[in-house]
Amino acid sequence: MISVGVVGGSGYTGGELIRLLLGHPMVELTAVTSRTLAGSPVCETFQNLRGATDLVFAPVDVESLRQCDLVFFATPNGVAMELVPELLAAGIKVVDLAADFRLKDPAVWQQWYGIPHACPELLDEAIYGLPEVNRAAISSARLVAAPGCYPTAVTLGLLPVIEAGLAVHGPLIADSKSGVSGAGRNASVDLLFGEVTESFHAYKVFAHRHHPEILQTLGTISGRTHELVFVPHLVPMLRGIHATLYLQVDETEQAIRQLYEQRYQEEAFVDFLPTGAHPRTRNVRGSNLNQIAVHQQGNQLIVLSVIDNLVKGAAGQAMQCMNLMSGFDESAGLAAVAQLP
Repeated sequence: MISVGVVGGSGYTGGELIRLLLGHPMVELTAVTSRTLAGSPVCETFQNLRGATDLVFAPVDVESLRQCDLVFFATPNGVAMELVPELLAAGIKVVDLAADFRLKDPAVWQQWYGIPHACPELLDEAIYGLPEVNRAAISSARLVAAPGCYPTAVTLGLLPVIEAGLAVHGPLIADSKSGVSGAGRNASVDLLFGEVTESFHAYKVFAHRHHPEILQTLGTISGRTHELVFVPHLVPMLRGIHATLYLQVDETEQAIRQLYEQRYQEEAFVDFLPTGAHPRTRNVRGSNLNQIAVHQQGNQLIVLSVIDNLVKGAAGQAMQCMNLMSGFDESAGLAAVAQLP
């Protein structure tokens, strides 16, 4: 049994993380902080948790977090890096769900996030929290940077090809769609029902912060530089990510299928689908599962990769990392199947 705290528990990701942690058999959730909701019961904000917890949002207080064995940060970008050094010095493990420790180059961080990094000396130590890639390193880490939602769907969709070092002709194209919960819980005119419903649009073309994260991850895996065209879209649904990935390869469809089958046959949270399948975001809603299908015509390979952005794309994957860091079964607390309809 470990004691766990959540910093920044008032958003969609924080709420999903609290829900999952309360169902974990080896976790005692002892602290949930919020700068804006301090003093109010957690279940007033997340009424799905009524009867499940008596916790009250606390102010952000490093001293109270010192009682935890592990702390999650579900905070806006730039918050965790101010507090993490003190927690690590106290022997507390950290999983950051924001982007503070994902990018290894502090100059690249500043370019994309607009502020200098507060503790660049920790960037090399932080382990990128994609268990399917970094399982062993996560197991021995004290600081884990949980991946972004788009990078999770894109990287897992491309992983077998990139990892095997197959020749890819032309750019990797990631045509990705997300539900509105991926934008967070803050009020915004662009996210009002009247703005989102019955509409569909791309955004931040060549300007999304997940672009350098995807490139860095693929480059780390392959040892070479990749050309990436990444276009995110907002669709009028609550949660889910669908990444349609286009790439030109020399291998046959049978060889590609065997590559994916072999790579993912032991992965509990990656479901590689049969020939001709088309995964849907509803297939993984509320679960920590990534469903993948491949389609090929000649040299043109299309990979379809879907996740729940709040679970495998955020809270669930972070808890998967916690399980590894704590020596638990990797699937502990994450066995729930998807919700239908």
